[in-house]
Amino acid sequence: YPDFDVKMLNAYAKEKGVKLMMHHETSASVRNYERHLDKAYQFMIDNGYNAVKSGYVGNIIPRGEHHYGQWMNNHYLYAVEKAAEYKICVNAHEATRPTGLCRTYPNLIGNESARGTEYEAFAGNKPFHTTLLPFTRQIGGPMDYTPGAMLSMQPEIYRSERPNSASIGTRAYQMALFVLFESGIQMMADNPTLYYRNDECTRFITQVPQTWDKTIALAAKVGEYAIVAKRKGDKWFIGGMTNNQEQQREFELDTDFLKEGQTYRMTSFEDGKNANRQAMDYRKNERTLKKGDKISIRLARNGGFAAIIESFNN
Repeated sequence: YPDFDVKMLNAYAKEKGVKLMMHHETSASVRNYERHLDKAYQFMIDNGYNAVKSGYVGNIIPRGEHHYGQWMNNHYLYAVEKAAEYKICVNAHEATRPTGLCRTYPNLIGNESARGTEYEAFAGNKPFHTTLLPFTRQIGGPMDYTPGAMLSMQPEIYRSERPNSASIGTRAYQMALFVLFESGIQMMADNPTLYYRNDECTRFITQVPQTWDKTIALAAKVGEYAIVAKRKGDKWFIGGMTNNQEQQREFELDTDFLKEGQTYRMTSFEDGKNANRQAMDYRKNERTLKKGDKISIRLARNGGFAAIIESFNN
């Protein structure tokens, strides 16, 4: 587009300490996209881009091919291989569910390939759905679920109308998804203004790493709940979620993963007293921890728990 000043935008982004990401929406015209891949990737290199979000919305062209067919699987591989030649990272949307491809091509930093947060703007995603994903979709590789919706509702009062789309589940549940769902890039779902208004939640989200050194399952049952602890360097993060049971759930978590003799500070975001009805109700708590201490948590229905654990030496 004549009025899209790429050089100006990249200069402005650099001034702000961020990098731009290019969006290649193919509209499912895959053969046409392949014809232009080299030119598109070279344009990115020449203009300061090193990451692309690809998209394949619609019925695949040529007709007769499908998103999960062999022909399209070959295309996804070709696009990732070609991007690797140009040292470009790929976050593929509407692509086939990955099966470990990122182990060979680590420039594949994210895949959608799941019913993500954008569906909160339609019929909503039940927490039952998200409590399945760590055991199924996530096994194959990083998942760009785009979490972080700031308008939260319980399902019996849920309604979602753009531009004020809400989500099903509590605020603490949405924050926990950043820890629970691994992705090399986390694309936040909501209006930037809402992140400014919910500053303490945003500050937590921006501390969550995109890669991890260690992951421990603290409590889990397929389709019902999942609570994990993840470490990056000397910091531990905990993320927990539960499905849409009528009753809240309570857990007592072990802290045997912490270092002996070290004192830690845990900052947690928990479901508030009224979260069973008013899903946006949450509370922020701080406490000290040592190895062997127990962490008692209460998850409201459709609820969650998110925490960061840091040593006092940090």
